[in-house]
Amino acid sequence: MVTAVVMGILALAPPRWLALPVLLGAGAAWIAVLTTLSATTQAILPNWVRGRGLALYLTVFNGALTAGSLGWGALADAIGVPATLWVSAAGLLAVAVLSRAVPLPEGEADLTPSNHWPEPLTAEPVRNDRGPVLITIEYRVAAADQHAFHAALRRLSEARRRDGAYAWGVSQDSGDPERVLEWFFVESWAEHQRQHRRVSNADADVQKEALAFHRGDGPPRVSHFLALEHHAGRSS
Repeated sequence: MVTAVVMGILALAPPRWLALPVLLGAGAAWIAVLTTLSATTQAILPNWVRGRGLALYLTVFNGALTAGSLGWGALADAIGVPATLWVSAAGLLAVAVLSRAVPLPEGEADLTPSNHWPEPLTAEPVRNDRGPVLITIEYRVAAADQHAFHAALRRLSEARRRDGAYAWGVSQDSGDPERVLEWFFVESWAEHQRQHRRVSNADADVQKEALAFHRGDGPPRVSHFLALEHHAGRSS
């Protein structure tokens, strides 16, 4: 909103003694926005992906800045600089109002690794590049809790995908509706091992919400399935 006011003042072609302090206000607003966006980006990214996330953020930001410069320059060439400043002021005010409906995330989630997943059982050592890997989690959920359980699983699916899964789904036993199977794929055994280390305390809290609906005698059964490899020289 400060920048919008500055654009409106500049559209009136004020004298230099007024334009300079007004531009200082625009600079302060610009720095405040950059600081807020950068801090928010870092706060919502866990350590394992922070570097890549910041690189993507900077690429998008600078790409948009370049494209915007070309666009505003073309508009100024078409309708003149004062009119372009008025258009930008109106656009900034509109964005300021609309952004209230989509606030930035607070970044208060605990993203430190929870390390609460037990190591998967293996009959023999598994090569790191072997894959894909199918992970299944079998729950027993009462019929009355199915809707709320599915809602919790959908929130959990976001964490699964974010931490490395490329496909996720949930299935129900046709002969026993209370038997529900959550499944997801990761690219390789090494990627699944990394997934174990990526699960944060915030993800663990979401998982607890889903586990609260489980009614089995023991914890949900977790199974790991590796893609069957073809061995040369063996008959099919």
